[in-house]
Amino acid sequence: MLDIQNQIYEIQKKIQDSASRVGRNPLDILLLAITKTISTDNIQKAYDAGLKNFGENRVQEALEKIPLLPWDVRWHLIGQLQTNKINKTLGRFVLIHSIDSTELAQAVAQRQGDHTQDVLLEVNTSGEASKSGVEPSQAFLTAQTLSRLPHLKLKGLMTVGPLTDDRQKQRDAFKKLKELFEKIQAERWAGDSFSILSMGMSGDFEMAIEEGSTLVRVGSAIFGARA
Repeated sequence: MLDIQNQIYEIQKKIQDSASRVGRNPLDILLLAITKTISTDNIQKAYDAGLKNFGENRVQEALEKIPLLPWDVRWHLIGQLQTNKINKTLGRFVLIHSIDSTELAQAVAQRQGDHTQDVLLEVNTSGEASKSGVEPSQAFLTAQTLSRLPHLKLKGLMTVGPLTDDRQKQRDAFKKLKELFEKIQAERWAGDSFSILSMGMSGDFEMAIEEGSTLVRVGSAIFGARA
């Protein structure tokens, strides 16, 4: 039987070690537990072990879990967001990671009312056709557009590493996002709140931290393989 508390401890130790290797403060890196298909009982165990940030791929699955878990859980939406689901996200997620077009960003902004939604721009740095996200060449201008939309706050960038055993290709994808992040961060229109670089999952989060990630999305390394 998987010991979730111990798994979290081991991951936090790896985060500390990875940060130390490149002279970073591990406290600057957020561990986001990915809970797609994970039972509320196991999410509760992770919460009891000290985690407060949880990420869901699907809006409907998140909405079923939210009432069953502590009020101070910080829910993130990491999966693709369909425009017909936007209304269901209102006030539910502290951060939407998967804004992958200007059109989607505009649709989210238009539905917010008086609320402001924090978002990340997803960038396809791997070049894989199966991946969502704007092309790296379009990321700067898209980020600039998002930063001007009312009721939307652009907090940073997100990418999914390439599905490959080639470690250099993985590292290059992370380096590319970090370069874009720094380029945008240097611009005055990005603002001080542009501070999140979300990259790295269970199989590559240590490398992502070495390349500058401030948020790692870890699921199977905490909860085991999905059923």
